Amino acid sequence: MASHSMEMVTKVLEQQVLNSARLVEEQLDAELEKLERMDEDELERLKERRLEALKKAQKQKQEWISKGHGEYKEIPSEKDFFAEVKDSKNVVCHFYRDSTFRCKILDKHLNILAKKHLETKFIKLNVEKAPFLTERLRIKVIPTLALVKDGKTKDYVVGFTDLGNTDEFSTEMLEWRLGCSDIINYSGNLLEPPTVGQKPGSKFTKVEKKTIRGKGYDSDSESDDD
Repeated sequence: MASHSMEMVTKVLEQQVLNSARLVEEQLDAELEKLERMDEDELERLKERRLEALKKAQKQKQEWISKGHGEYKEIPSEKDFFAEVKDSKNVVCHFYRDSTFRCKILDKHLNILAKKHLETKFIKLNVEKAPFLTERLRIKVIPTLALVKDGKTKDYVVGFTDLGNTDEFSTEMLEWRLGCSDIINYSGNLLEPPTVGQKPGSKFTKVEKKTIRGKGYDSDSESDDD
């Protein structure tokens, strides 16, 4: 009886695979037929549009690089913070302290993401050199990431709470969290965080898109998140 059931399940799965393959094949045939029907003028216009799109993308990339995108860098003072966020649409700023070990963990992941997401500027600022700014943004837990869009602080990643509450979170987890705040162009599923590299028992806080004004930000902790 069990073997008969397994045989039935296998046949159903095989049929589903065949149907999927047939559907893909039909779609490819339709695209090929569409291309075959195009005359030379239409093909030329299509090539021109694609070339124009490539040129535009390359120009945008060069503009980002000229503004410091593509690298994770430290800014010397809080005065420079305002210039940096004014110059770029999307900015991730890591407020760190040399003595806090978890800041070094974040550095490693942010360095990777800065190279991957050219659309966003990644910077870091030592809180001891920015007393006015940390007070203004009410940054009390170190490390904290301030996510700035169009010159306004949109959201914060405070400590590792949103990253699985573990020091061993993956770069993909941080990337997902930044994607939830629309501060990077994220191509994955925002409804669920990635689980690759997460230790069993790790927890995460599901994040909803929201805007947090610096003036209204607060934390339950008065101490560093060491």
